[in-house]
Amino acid sequence: MEYTLPNGEKVKVNDHVYCSPNWAVRDGTPYSIARIMDFLTAEGTTRATRAKGRDAYTRVRLAWYYRPSDVSDRQVTDSRLLLCAIYSEVIPITQLRAKCYVKHKDRIPDLIAWKKRPDRFYYNRLFDPFIKREFEVILTSEIRNLPRDIKEVLASRYDMIVTEKECVAELVDSLRLCDTCGDWCPSADSVQCDGCKSHFHMACVQPPLVAKPARGYGWSCARCAHKDDDDEGGHPTPPATSTAKPKSGVGVTARPRGRPKGSRNNTLSPAKQHEETEDKYYKMWPFRYFGQYTVAEDTLDPEDIIFPRANTRVGIKFQTSVPATGSSLPAPGMSVLYVRCCPDIPDRGTDETIEILSCVCRMSDKEGRLSHLEHLPIILVERCKAALTTRKDVLYNVDWLTETTRRFSVAYLQKESLSTVSMKNPLRVVKWKKESRYGDKEWNVEEIRAFESAIHDFGPELRSVCEQVTTRTLPEVVRFFTLWKTTHLRDENRRILDARKLGRRGSTGQAKPVSRQPSASDEEQSIVNVKTDGRNATTYSTCAACRTRLSTVWWKAPKGLLTAVLCDDCGVHWRKYGDLNLKTPKEDTLPSAKQRMAMAEKREGTPLTGPAPKRVKVATGSIPPPQPPLIKHVTCQCCRKSGALGKVIKCIQCSVGIHAGVSGAVPNASVMDSSEAEGWLCELCQNETTLEASLVSDCILCPRKRKEERKKPGPVPKDEMDLGFLRVRKPTEGQGWVHILCSLFAPEVLYTDAARLRLVEGVSTVSKSRWETVCSICHRSGGACVKCAICIAEYHPACAWKSGFKVAFEMQGVKASKRDTTVQIDFRRDTGVMAPVIFCKNHNIDGRRIHDFCDVNEREETALQVYAKNYKQVTLDNSYGLLRKARRLDLIIASHSEKASRTTDLPTSDMRCFKCHTEYSPFFHAVKEKPEFHEQTYECHICFSNKKTAQQPLEQQSGPTPADVSVAGSITVGA
Repeated sequence: MEYTLPNGEKVKVNDHVYCSPNWAVRDGTPYSIARIMDFLTAEGTTRATRAKGRDAYTRVRLAWYYRPSDVSDRQVTDSRLLLCAIYSEVIPITQLRAKCYVKHKDRIPDLIAWKKRPDRFYYNRLFDPFIKREFEVILTSEIRNLPRDIKEVLASRYDMIVTEKECVAELVDSLRLCDTCGDWCPSADSVQCDGCKSHFHMACVQPPLVAKPARGYGWSCARCAHKDDDDEGGHPTPPATSTAKPKSGVGVTARPRGRPKGSRNNTLSPAKQHEETEDKYYKMWPFRYFGQYTVAEDTLDPEDIIFPRANTRVGIKFQTSVPATGSSLPAPGMSVLYVRCCPDIPDRGTDETIEILSCVCRMSDKEGRLSHLEHLPIILVERCKAALTTRKDVLYNVDWLTETTRRFSVAYLQKESLSTVSMKNPLRVVKWKKESRYGDKEWNVEEIRAFESAIHDFGPELRSVCEQVTTRTLPEVVRFFTLWKTTHLRDENRRILDARKLGRRGSTGQAKPVSRQPSASDEEQSIVNVKTDGRNATTYSTCAACRTRLSTVWWKAPKGLLTAVLCDDCGVHWRKYGDLNLKTPKEDTLPSAKQRMAMAEKREGTPLTGPAPKRVKVATGSIPPPQPPLIKHVTCQCCRKSGALGKVIKCIQCSVGIHAGVSGAVPNASVMDSSEAEGWLCELCQNETTLEASLVSDCILCPRKRKEERKKPGPVPKDEMDLGFLRVRKPTEGQGWVHILCSLFAPEVLYTDAARLRLVEGVSTVSKSRWETVCSICHRSGGACVKCAICIAEYHPACAWKSGFKVAFEMQGVKASKRDTTVQIDFRRDTGVMAPVIFCKNHNIDGRRIHDFCDVNEREETALQVYAKNYKQVTLDNSYGLLRKARRLDLIIASHSEKASRTTDLPTSDMRCFKCHTEYSPFFHAVKEKPEFHEQTYECHICFSNKKTAQQPLEQQSGPTPADVSVAGSITVGA
């Protein structure tokens, strides 16, 4: 039977065709490609109507093909490549558009010439839409590792088989026979010797093998094992011979391991020599599944299932073992203690183990009869349902309908009237769960406004949208997004239908400026009337692909392009191949007719020995589909600005978002590769696994936390994950942690690798005055404080960040006398010294050259990267980390020794007070003002204090003690 398409082409069963619904339904997608399996009559017609001819067939059964872009996001530049499928569907015969040709790749002698011809496609893989997996498709003539009877049956029915990629090398290998019994060795029940490469059934070896060796281990037969033992011991033994004889007619040949290189492409079967050779079909399919989950003997059954299969999920690994009701014995895999503790286990499927959601179908006529017209229960249910609400949007809500059906069913089971059901209570009582709302709470105006703003910024990235709508959970955002999208689509479709109605009324009696007649109703809807004059003539009469303005027919373009139309060539090319050869206005265009004539004349006058004329550049690059995937955006918690993933990275564990150039994740730029950005972990989360630094992540440059504020070591709690930029910390040389913010404002703190902001050094050299200063925000000391760039207020950098103070870099000028000794840099047309500064909230910073941490320069480097490389890099000349640490400790010890020498120069054991002659005192003071002492003399701390008290005026003394009087008298006498 043949069917004539609207364009005049004739197709029959097993021909390949383009098919698609009309343009409004498919919304700009290309044609689908399928194979005709059978022509069908209309539903409900008899066989006698088939004799009426072509008009009797109104439906067709098609076997679908997929384009690679339909099943995955990977970019495939070959627009002729398809994926076959064992999936069929019945569609109206009016959706057939044109005829095309599809062949297996190995059945095409010249693939390049095949792709140059129009309407030609090829495939070599299969996609199963049910298990979402791709399989290899190989020719049956290439299979060698199968018994003769099974191979003959497969070859007589199918030209190709579908298998896993791992099974291809095994199937095309030589025939594998057991070295013991001579039978065929399937891969699942046999092993291969690592020595002689022979195959054995696991049941034929002695002792029999229970399972195959684990991955990474080999197995040797007894003959090779004895040979290895003899080689090690030095006692050769005669080789063992097999007593079993192979089957008659089966010769044991050399079995090369794996598939011969190039056997699939270099060896052409006779069927490949003729391009137009038709495929072999068995029950309307040219291939079947034969893989690792297939029993070879089952393929002999003509009723065997041909669809791809996956691993079974039946067994104790996936299902629990429940003992039978009333049985005191435990089931296999279940402990006796469980049976003793739970003797009364209810039967599965009863009212005790399930929750009835609806029993409307079980209602009898008595419950539903109110009058002689209402003889069905559903009439009463619908009447009671309509009386529960007057809102149309609620009346058709899925959650509301589900809950009303459940409440009607509960009332019926409790023998109550259906009119008693009420929906005023929004809570629902569910078995084995807590009370919850049967539907989401209605969104208010503020929530909808925040949701739409987040959709505008992030697109369908609902996790980022949920972060902006703080009052809703992620499941609520997902459900509202579906409702919001369908509502907008409904409004848009209504506007389109209204516009079409107005267009039809306004264009009555006017002819369309189309030079050819469309061949199908789909083309009529796809062809548009182009405005050739007016202000918007360029917008409407320019092809979105090749940018031409000359075309006899203009087609509707898919969404996302520069204009709304395509020329005749680009429109047909997009619908057939799903690809557009876009050419930007900057590219070279094809030469005009005059230019081609001039070039031809020049060629004729050019001598043969002259240089050949240059070829005109023609754009041949292809682009992805016109609706590229939306780039994922992440919000930086330092500058509160969003950016593409890679420029702004987000930790997959703690969800902290930060610019890549601010966190030190990239050394020389501000963008990370997208594949690395998707799996990025901050250093705190990495440390939970590597344990390279302390698990106590408190910043050592901030004040020490009080006892009640301290937390146990381990993962950072949720309240600390919300700190934003303060969540990003760096390890120190002492295995501690500091905020990046705090390390920038401590001039003594440097980095071993300033490009990646690792490893922090010099915390011990921070001046003592910084530690002792009291913060004006938290009113605590103990952290390294900094001073405001304008006033005298001092605070911790972390406290200033939390309080919302302005924290940035300032480009400061340098005096002419210090320019030779000061590092000056250029950043965004500003030259000077870059310094980190903090401003209080009440200060006016207008006129200052301020740059935020995330600002980038011409080389895409952030301000923080530039500052760290120029001012925070440790000098690495002839030194290493441990030596630098030792030198810093030497400076600290030397400073303490110098302070001690100012007080005493001799050991305390030789000191004695010249007054009370004691040798014990917490502190001895040197006496230098008495020239009569030839040696250095000292006085104890008590005598020194009493002397100061005696020297005070008498009116300031309140009753001197006798000891003071005696000391004063002795001083007077001595003087």
